Amino acid sequence: MASEHIYQALLQVADPFVLGVILLSAIFGLFVGAVPGLSATMAVALLVPITFFMDPIPAIAMMVTATAMAITSGDIPGCLLRIPGTPSSAAYTDEAYSMTRRGLADQALGASIVFSCIGGLFGTFVLITCAPMLADFALNFTSYEFFWLVVLGLSCAIFISPSSTLRGFVSLLIGLLLACVGMNNPAAYPRFTFGNDDMLNGVTLLPMMVGMFAVSEVLRYATDISQRPVDIKGRIGNIFTGMGGLMRKYPASVARGSVLGTVVGILPGAGADIAAWMSYGVSKRFSREPAKFGTGHVEGIVEAGAANNSALAGAWIPALVFGIPGDSITAIVIGVLYMKNMTPGPMIFTNSPVEMYAVFTVFVLANIIMLPLGYLAVKTAKQVLNVPRNVLMPIILLFCIVGTFAINNSVFDVLVMLVMGVLAYLMEENDFPIAPAVLGVVLGGMLEEHFVFSMIKADGNFWAFFSRPIACGLGVLAILVWLIPLCKGVYRMSMQKRSVTA
Repeated sequence: MASEHIYQALLQVADPFVLGVILLSAIFGLFVGAVPGLSATMAVALLVPITFFMDPIPAIAMMVTATAMAITSGDIPGCLLRIPGTPSSAAYTDEAYSMTRRGLADQALGASIVFSCIGGLFGTFVLITCAPMLADFALNFTSYEFFWLVVLGLSCAIFISPSSTLRGFVSLLIGLLLACVGMNNPAAYPRFTFGNDDMLNGVTLLPMMVGMFAVSEVLRYATDISQRPVDIKGRIGNIFTGMGGLMRKYPASVARGSVLGTVVGILPGAGADIAAWMSYGVSKRFSREPAKFGTGHVEGIVEAGAANNSALAGAWIPALVFGIPGDSITAIVIGVLYMKNMTPGPMIFTNSPVEMYAVFTVFVLANIIMLPLGYLAVKTAKQVLNVPRNVLMPIILLFCIVGTFAINNSVFDVLVMLVMGVLAYLMEENDFPIAPAVLGVVLGGMLEEHFVFSMIKADGNFWAFFSRPIACGLGVLAILVWLIPLCKGVYRMSMQKRSVTA
């Protein structure tokens, strides 16, 4: 019976109309992901009205393909211009841009596309084979487990800081402070709003990210007259050259990124953004060459690139099996599923088996066509860099302003973008990394929410955070992450004192 359902699903996906929808949505996703300020979530949201007039399979195929392409193409402006196209690309933007400045843009872009494809295929395989079992495991996560998971994510700030640990910690605190602004807290109490109604919604991530990465780069170019543009004309050849060698050199990184991305994607509320940050931090922690991170080292891109796309498939597991959105994208998709009379839940595989196999097929197809379309997108984007910088930078600033305003039709968001750009410029001029600050904003609200809810449930007893097996394991792991660098520092100091006295 299953073979018959698979055959019918393949026939429906092979329909010329469905294939045309997949191709057009892939091009649309590539465009949205490559424009700073626009996210994969926005790409899906913009497609929802079109799905009203479609059957279930082309409607879901459109969303799956656009999401995968938007996440991947967000790496292109991050690599070439240091402006991440999507939040999940921000984790390794500095690494990719450093490679571009060293003349390795083709390797950075090839790694992001190829290993995003591999990670996406791995996540799809897990989605197909292990959806019920893994979704059931994710349901065991309460606020205690999520608290420790967020703490581990914030701890990645220690590993992703190219400068000193102290500066990375200060940058993280700035991000956590920004996350406190507004009413987005468990008590819904307005904080740090200074009587401004626009600040009640807090510091929105996308305007902040565009400001910190794009506006700061424009300011740096405007203030540093001695800066020379990054000339990569003629250096982007075949972006797939050497990818087999990277696969043989970093098999553990590919496996770690794919597994971690899938696991994080399964957890409700996590998503590709957190998966990419955590994976990049883990990559540096377990790398044989951690000192190279931040200078243009491809290993972090390999692992984080695999993680962000594998997380997309992972997020569909709780969405399909239990109707629990794994991220903002699947939250939108769940609404479309209901609209198409495909009620998410354990019975969806019984009631709509052909549609489910079609969804799995589209996931595989979307990740495969990522390779040729990604190659064409890179070749097109390269032409942008042939434009003189004194012309390109004002255009980029204009696009940033228009894109940021379009998010919520808010002039205040544009002001936030400009202020964050100045802040990031001042931070980097004083050797403070901005990646931990972005991570603090991403995870700060989740940290407070899960901590407050857990303390209410535990009646103020902090030891309750270790009362559940999974929570205890994550808590012990988080404590070890903090203690190991401290112990190493104390050991080095004691050895230095011994050598001096000797």
